[in-house]
Amino acid sequence: MNTSQIWQELDRQVTAGRIPGYVAAVRRTGIGEVHASGRLSFDAGAPAMLSDTPFRITSLGKPLGAALTLALIEDGVLGLDDEIRRWLPEFAEPAVLREVTGPLSDTGPADRPITVSHLLAMTAGWGMLLQDCPLQSGIDEREIGSGPVPPQMTGDEFVRRLAELPLAFQPGTGWLYDTPVKVLSVLLARAAGMPLGDLLAQRLTQPLGMTDTGFWTDADRLPAPYRPAGDGVEDIELPDGAFVRPPLFEDLSCGLVSTAPDLLRFFSAMADGGAPVLHPESVRLMTTDQLTVDQRMQGLPILGPGVSWGLGVAVDVEAVSPWMAPGRWGWTGGSGTSAHVHPDGSVAVFLSQRELADAQDGFDDFWAAVSVG
Repeated sequence: MNTSQIWQELDRQVTAGRIPGYVAAVRRTGIGEVHASGRLSFDAGAPAMLSDTPFRITSLGKPLGAALTLALIEDGVLGLDDEIRRWLPEFAEPAVLREVTGPLSDTGPADRPITVSHLLAMTAGWGMLLQDCPLQSGIDEREIGSGPVPPQMTGDEFVRRLAELPLAFQPGTGWLYDTPVKVLSVLLARAAGMPLGDLLAQRLTQPLGMTDTGFWTDADRLPAPYRPAGDGVEDIELPDGAFVRPPLFEDLSCGLVSTAPDLLRFFSAMADGGAPVLHPESVRLMTTDQLTVDQRMQGLPILGPGVSWGLGVAVDVEAVSPWMAPGRWGWTGGSGTSAHVHPDGSVAVFLSQRELADAQDGFDDFWAAVSVG
């Protein structure tokens, strides 16, 4: 299927009123194309989507955070096996729940320190619990849970509050999503001795020419956010100033805005070996399955069947759907964003502003189309 036919698959979603617009990018045989369609919102007279329209990429920022971490490792600033308490003394002696659903007072000491690798692999002991329990209540009370925007506090305050709670499991033994990258965001800024936004620009986005990627953008360029509601959608109310002015917490887990051309540059660079920001060995490590079978089963509600986790990215381990292939890697943002790299080096990026249940949520035809030559 040629790229014109691929765009037609997505244009049908706009025509049907499922999304007001989108921007997508595809690279095949080393040639990249970007296509924009529709408008920034469902409002009559809303501005048109442009190829460089910025989106809230939410969890699609995690692969960028992983690449930034690996770049600092190559620079000798930190190491995968380094203990995080070197930069985050708040977690010098974490307590661990004896049972994940048990009372917060029923804990024991951690039998090993939390490392940088644990943060990237999501095996540190924090994350989305997906069940009611005292630990989840403690997270909610402190307003440090996962969501579509960064916690409304500084990164330092976030780790202070998180350190008041025990880990859900011994470091390295389980899998829970999201929170470790929030912790990583604070660690990277402290390790480098500069604001995370400056570090991201210096070590990743500027070398790759990603001129529209950062923690905020102009309000008039940002698409309106929506979530599914019944047979249609409803508006999402974001905190005042979210993504349109510098945030209190520069959070790589959900706080970045970016564009399809920028993300095509990033994922294409990784597909080609990482230059000019990483060595091929770092990319190989990032995109290699890091989980045990038990950890993969714990991650099933988030990762889905046939998918495991590397360092900051999802990795296909089984082809359980037509668009999957062992070794295919990438990730999805809950705000309606996805990007994946096929083992043959092809890249696909899809950006919309409608929250999705997963990368394929209603867009199966697109992902199936880009998975074949």
